[in-house]
Amino acid sequence: MRIITAFLTMAVLLIHGLPAFPADPPLLKVEGKQLKTPDGKTVRLRGVNIPSLEWSQGEHLLDSLRVALDDWGANIIRLPLSQDRWFGRTQEKKDGGKHYRETVQDFVRRVADKQCYVILDLHWSNAGQWGQNIGQHQMPDDNSVPFWQDAAVAFANHPAVLFGLYNEPYGVSWQVWRDGGKVVEEDKKSGRKLEYHAPGLQKLLDVCRDRGAKNVVLAGGLDWGYDLSGIAQGHTLHDSRGNGVVYDTHIYPWKKNWDRFVTPAVDKYAVFVGEFGPDYDLDKKDPKIFLSEILRYLDKHRLSWTAWCMHPGAKPCLIRDWKYTLTPFGEPVVTALREGVRH
Repeated sequence: MRIITAFLTMAVLLIHGLPAFPADPPLLKVEGKQLKTPDGKTVRLRGVNIPSLEWSQGEHLLDSLRVALDDWGANIIRLPLSQDRWFGRTQEKKDGGKHYRETVQDFVRRVADKQCYVILDLHWSNAGQWGQNIGQHQMPDDNSVPFWQDAAVAFANHPAVLFGLYNEPYGVSWQVWRDGGKVVEEDKKSGRKLEYHAPGLQKLLDVCRDRGAKNVVLAGGLDWGYDLSGIAQGHTLHDSRGNGVVYDTHIYPWKKNWDRFVTPAVDKYAVFVGEFGPDYDLDKKDPKIFLSEILRYLDKHRLSWTAWCMHPGAKPCLIRDWKYTLTPFGEPVVTALREGVRH
């Protein structure tokens, strides 16, 4: 009945010369080192991270989305997620993740209505134990597989949606990064060792393709997502059934020698800067030097990017408060976003 009503509504709008439902943005595909639309137009994406769904059910998501897209001019949002919350494996909800998934679906719809894009980023995992160890880990675990099986079906071939396979892998070899294997890490809170099997990023990509989802995927490098040197040396992901892979790097002031760890991959493959930002303590350090350097680097290589982040409690912060007062970091980022709109 709702489908029939939707068609009738659209027909009425067209008859009266009014715009129908907003169209989705153009589908993206990796061609060489670029993201392109079906008509061959090169797309450069600029935006922000809107966190909180990784640690909660979301904080100020829609207000932040409105400010980022309408006021600042972003055309992409990176949305960090938690595999446990996706399935309701936490204490705050007893609905099997229904509300959480509906929140993500609503967010995606609102982004698409603005002709923009969203990266669904698997940010927090659980070291192979549902409802425990929820947070950032060295690698995805076997519970990340059902997450991507479900999310891939939910958003298969949605033109506005890109898949971020896993946030900031670290502490493993490039072979384990790609093909999976045993991971041993220390739980920083308890000091105990966590041992789990990592499926590898190739497996997560294959899981998405097995579900018929051709969406562009992003694969973060090692050293907390910064290091792409192994990509340049041949540890790439194979994608013969989808719209391609973009390699994701996170650049902060303490990550040195970009031309060694990032540029060689930029010269060969499509690269996205999923996070960047200055030193955390903005009251004691001037972020302008680093920001001028990173923004020049992004423009020099025509890289797409999302700055971290649009939350006053997750440093480095673009905003000071929920009135969206800009920090010294946020000011040049918003200027760059608005410049992107004009060009």
